[in-house]
Amino acid sequence: MLNREIKKCMKNIPRIFVGDNITTGMTVPVTGDIVHYLTRVMRRRDCIVFGGGREYTAQLSDDGTSVIVGAQTAHTDPSNDITLMFAPIKRTDDLLNMATQMGVATFLPVITQRTNAEHINWSRMQKIIIEAAEQSNRNTVPQILSPIKFSELDLSGIVFADERAAYGATLPHSARGAKKILVGPAGGFSDDEFAALDAAGAVGISLGKTILRAELAAAIAISRITE
Repeated sequence: MLNREIKKCMKNIPRIFVGDNITTGMTVPVTGDIVHYLTRVMRRRDCIVFGGGREYTAQLSDDGTSVIVGAQTAHTDPSNDITLMFAPIKRTDDLLNMATQMGVATFLPVITQRTNAEHINWSRMQKIIIEAAEQSNRNTVPQILSPIKFSELDLSGIVFADERAAYGATLPHSARGAKKILVGPAGGFSDDEFAALDAAGAVGISLGKTILRAELAAAIAISRITE
């Protein structure tokens, strides 16, 4: 009963990402936004801090400018080691939010022939994935790599969302446990891109009978290879 009560209390403690290199005893400066969140929104001075795959108890300092890192918790990071390669879309924020909650480790934006949302505020996207990591009980924040062109992408070992549904509803055995997955833009891959994927031996997977929005397609594709 006591352990259950402790876990219940832990769930109510706000989680904050303060960087990957943290250890017990450190004093880590925090922004005014974090201080406001802790003291005015959550009305408490204790919190959980995480980064680099680890989680710690922490306490806001007396002067309210930093957090003092306490003991490491036993919480295991639920993140995976999947790299999601995706064409930027108008709702890239939703795509990154959902994929972060699903444990994706790395994001690689890929500029395809039909990509029509290349001008993304990546600083804002970074804030979104940090918030998603805090809320989804992860101990890590995914990495966002610099965008590359489709022609520069290494297509070996890739599983991709194939709207042609040429592979049927059954998940190919070679797609199970894949570490690299590619989803296209709202307009789908071009014929040349499909040809390049097929020539490289990339494995296409079906996402069902209906046409999905790109952000939802990414989430479904991740769920299929991790099922």
